[in-house]
Amino acid sequence: MKKINRVSIIAIALVLFSCDDILEKDITNNMIELISPKDYEEIESNVVNFKWNSLSDSDKYRIQIFKTDKTKILDSLITKTNLTYSLLPGEYQWRVRGENFAYQSSYSLHADFSVIESTDLGNQKIILKNPADNHYTKSSTLTCNWEALKMADYYEFELLNVTNGETIVFQESNITNPTFIINNTNLSAEAKYKWKVKGVNGTSATLFSSNTFSVDRTNPNQPSNTLPIQNASFTTNQTINFSWSILADVGAIQSPISYTIEFSNDINFTTIIQKNDVSTASFDKAFTAIGSYYWRIKATDLAGNVSIYSTPFKFIVK
Repeated sequence: MKKINRVSIIAIALVLFSCDDILEKDITNNMIELISPKDYEEIESNVVNFKWNSLSDSDKYRIQIFKTDKTKILDSLITKTNLTYSLLPGEYQWRVRGENFAYQSSYSLHADFSVIESTDLGNQKIILKNPADNHYTKSSTLTCNWEALKMADYYEFELLNVTNGETIVFQESNITNPTFIINNTNLSAEAKYKWKVKGVNGTSATLFSSNTFSVDRTNPNQPSNTLPIQNASFTTNQTINFSWSILADVGAIQSPISYTIEFSNDINFTTIIQKNDVSTASFDKAFTAIGSYYWRIKATDLAGNVSIYSTPFKFIVK
C-alpha cells in the first residue's frame, strides 16, 4: 500500500511539473527570419531599427547585438518584434531567437551590418538620458542631458507646459554641450512638462526628441486607517488585514503614491518594531507575541512629497 501511494505521489508531481511543458509548443527547431538591418547593410544614422518576423508560439524574443570581435553589446528579452537602439559608428552583428515558457527556438542566422558616420542629421536622433520619460519631481531646478551627437554643431531646447495645452515656456538655441539646466523661474508652476531637444548643423537638423516630467510640490493628504478598527482583538498567528484610505490632494499633479506602515507597542511610536513599504492601501501580517500594538500609515508620492502620519489605531493580540 505504501509503495502504491509513493508511486502515486511521484506520478502527480511529474504531471504538475510537466504541465507547462505540455501546454507550450516545442519551438526548438524553428528559426526566426530577420527583416532589417539585412546582411552587409550600411546605416547612416546613430540609431538602428531592428525588425524580424514573428514566430508562432513564441511569447518573447531574445535579441543579441555583437561587435565583429564578438564583444556583446546587447542581450535583451522583449515581447515586440522590433527594437530601436543607438549605436556608435562601427561594424556589428545581430541575431534573434523566440522563447516561450518551456522552449527556445534556434537563433536566426546572424546578419552583419555597419553604422556609418554622416553629416546629414535627417536620419539621426537625439537620445535623451535624464530625466527619463514620466519623471516626477518637486525640485525647483532640473538638469536635462542627452547623448552628444558628433555631427551636430549645436542643439535647440524647448520646454512646454503640457497641462496648459503644450504652451511654450522656454526656448534656447546654440547650446553646445549636451546638457541644460531648467531654472526655478521656468518651473514655478505645478504642471506636466515636455522637454525637447534637436541637433543642428550647417546643412541639416534632427527631429525633436522629447520626454515628459511632472512638477508636484503638494504633499499627499493624511491617510485614514480603516481596518482593523480601534481596539480590535486577534489571536496569535492570525493573519490580520490592515487597510486604509486617502483622498486625492488638491495640487495640479497627483503623483503616484506608495505607503509606509509602521507598528509599535506604544502610541507615541518611541520604538518601531516593524516597518514595511507597500504600493497598495493594504497589508497582511500575523503576530506571534501577545500584547497591545499600534499601527499608522504615511504616504509618499513619486515626487518625494510626504504626508503626515495617520491617527494610530490600537489592536490587541491575545
